[in-house]
Amino acid sequence: MSKAYVLVVDDEPDIRELVREILEDEGYAVATAESADQARSLLRERTPQLVLLDIWMPGDDGISLLREWAQGGVCPFPVVMISGHGTVETAVEATRHGAMDFVEKPLSMGKLLATVEQALNAPDAVAAPAGAPAAVVEPVGRSSAMRDLREQAERLAGTDSWVLISGEPGSGRKCLGRYIHSLSERRAGPLVEVAAGTIAGQSAAHELFGQVRGDQVIPGRLEAAAGGTLILDGAADLDAEAQTRLASAIDAGSFQRVGGSERLSLDVRMIAISRRDLTAEAHAGRFRPDLAYALSVIPLTVPQLREHAEDIPELVVFQVDRLVEREQLGYRRFTVAAQNRLRNHHWPGNVQELHNLVQRLLVLGDGIDIEVGEVEAALTERPAAAGGDSDWPQALALPLREARERFERDYLQRQLQRADGSVAQLARLAGMERTHLYRKLRALGIDPREGGESGGGRA
Repeated sequence: MSKAYVLVVDDEPDIRELVREILEDEGYAVATAESADQARSLLRERTPQLVLLDIWMPGDDGISLLREWAQGGVCPFPVVMISGHGTVETAVEATRHGAMDFVEKPLSMGKLLATVEQALNAPDAVAAPAGAPAAVVEPVGRSSAMRDLREQAERLAGTDSWVLISGEPGSGRKCLGRYIHSLSERRAGPLVEVAAGTIAGQSAAHELFGQVRGDQVIPGRLEAAAGGTLILDGAADLDAEAQTRLASAIDAGSFQRVGGSERLSLDVRMIAISRRDLTAEAHAGRFRPDLAYALSVIPLTVPQLREHAEDIPELVVFQVDRLVEREQLGYRRFTVAAQNRLRNHHWPGNVQELHNLVQRLLVLGDGIDIEVGEVEAALTERPAAAGGDSDWPQALALPLREARERFERDYLQRQLQRADGSVAQLARLAGMERTHLYRKLRALGIDPREGGESGGGRA
């Protein structure tokens, strides 16, 4: 049975065709447009179930096109934005006009497919405008700090108390919030996430409380989370007007949609996330004291990775297995010396930094074993490559398209060497469908019969 019909709008031919091939390999029906005008023409012929929309295009940009589609108050189909150099302001504007999610260039095919599936499986584009939440993962680690954290989360899950999760960025605060929801009696209800820093003023009111326009009712995030949990990420960044409205709703136990008269029960468990102390923010006059107290009924702190470095070997194994399974990266293992070097790193970016480093070593490295030298090079931002020094610092000076092509060629050549020239084995290592892989090899000038060595390689 065929899957959904997806429209891809992007002015870069190689991006359009790559996305088309990937989605068609997964069974989706795909149409492509190189401009806003061509997208309008295709929409007159058939309404898509999902649109992947580039932000920066000649003529009308993607945000203008999205705004045009949402003139009736809500976009008639889910839209995922594609951007290689977006800004926070761009993200705010796109979200305000109904974009469900963002995919960054260069595209990760694993992330792209997951985002497409989440967007299509969302109940509707209004009720879940930010896409489906990520998969629930139990906090990893056998240290006393992580055991205590899991025990606290399990105890909290048995109550309906509101929780404030604090900790450094990248430490896994949202993962902990999802974990608490998954254990709670509300787990059968919705889990809705909202980033407070991306909404402000009237936009925040619409996002949180919904709105009524004539006969049209547009639910907000609080309504979408009814019977479940709302994760308010970056709670300290909520603007003054949104703080006032939310504090009033909490005090009354109910709220109204903007422009509506019906009062709706506030049937939601709030899990707020903040890197700043809300009580201190309130004392400094930057946050409403009553809202700070309401959100921080039970405070919970996620430890920094450097505070439980003994968990790093277990975290590394978890990250490798997850990346191999979810993004079809080639399996590699860290030697004891490499793991020991990781344990002695400061990790200012916490678990997220560790994840990024593991992913980089799986993608760019070669050979089954990851030695301490390769880890050292990665930690000092000098990615190591088999057979000599990496030329990626030089590649950073290239235009994006040329740098991407150089990476793809280098990656496939090295994987082909690991596969002893077997395209079937290469397809497995790269996680690519074989027909698409042959087209990619031809486009990059790689001859499989030469075992990955070709005239298109590095000099």
